[in-house]
Amino acid sequence: MKRRSGSATISEVAKKAGVSPATVSRVMNQRFFGDATIAERVLSVATELAYSPSHLARSLALGQTSAIAFVVPDLANPAFQAMLSSLSKAAAKDGYRVLVADSAESPRDEPALVSEIRHRCDAVVLCAPRMSDAELVAMADSLSPLVLINRTNPKLGAPSLSVDYRSGIQDLAQHLWDLGHRHLVFVEGPAESVSNRHRLEGLAEFARRMPGVRIDRMSGGATSEDGLAAAGPVRDSGATAALAFNDLVAIGLLNGLIQLGVRVPEDMSVTGFDDIPFARFSAPTLTTVSVPNEDLGAEAWHRMHSLITGETPGANIEFHPRLEVRRSTAAPRS
Repeated sequence: MKRRSGSATISEVAKKAGVSPATVSRVMNQRFFGDATIAERVLSVATELAYSPSHLARSLALGQTSAIAFVVPDLANPAFQAMLSSLSKAAAKDGYRVLVADSAESPRDEPALVSEIRHRCDAVVLCAPRMSDAELVAMADSLSPLVLINRTNPKLGAPSLSVDYRSGIQDLAQHLWDLGHRHLVFVEGPAESVSNRHRLEGLAEFARRMPGVRIDRMSGGATSEDGLAAAGPVRDSGATAALAFNDLVAIGLLNGLIQLGVRVPEDMSVTGFDDIPFARFSAPTLTTVSVPNEDLGAEAWHRMHSLITGETPGANIEFHPRLEVRRSTAAPRS
């Protein structure tokens, strides 16, 4: 039976040519410097068997794929999409592609996912990893070159880009305080999220600084569905204002409250975090803090490119969110 075009393996070529698979690989990659007649024989057999080497295998054999990985906990989040877009555009200018992996908010699965995709590319941009600090430190050397977004660790030498979540959440709490709110509720993000921990630290510091304020904590998550599920408990909390972990949670919460007959902001003020595009088009428009996600993606590539080319990457950066006051917040009813 006639062989299907392109179906020959490197082992079959090596066997018929009377050489090792390594020799076939070197010939096909133009890295064979032995007897010219051997190279001619290998090429002849490869042509006869319609052998076509894998682009990925060839790239890995040469030690370069011209691709990097971008690993995120949830690509459905527009904030991560904005980072990916700017990262991909910046990398493309230097001839690199970006492979994407979504860990689906699973700290347990994340280490294996990151390790697997690292074998398919030259480097990793790890965005808001949910894995523990111990796991991150243990894996760092095997992932190098590595750039971190939304995560820092003093034990790692990898460049990092972060956001000052403490000051961002405090700006939102201060805004609500200035409006007259004294009982707030925070709808938390994923328990494993470092940025959620930083938000909690910021709110704790705000409470110490503002005697008389009460800030309740409520389980939540990172999606609109999590915000929707929190609407009933938020309504029943007695708070006059809610701070959501991010804009997606806030938008779900807005819709849930409205379905329950709670008017926003007349009965309850709601804030988000990130300033995704939807925040400007929700009803009412969402008070939030703006995170420069496009800058995070572009700066991540600049540091990654330096690592790949053997140059010294730029200094670590901590971005400060900017308060965006819109129509979802107002003074509480007297």
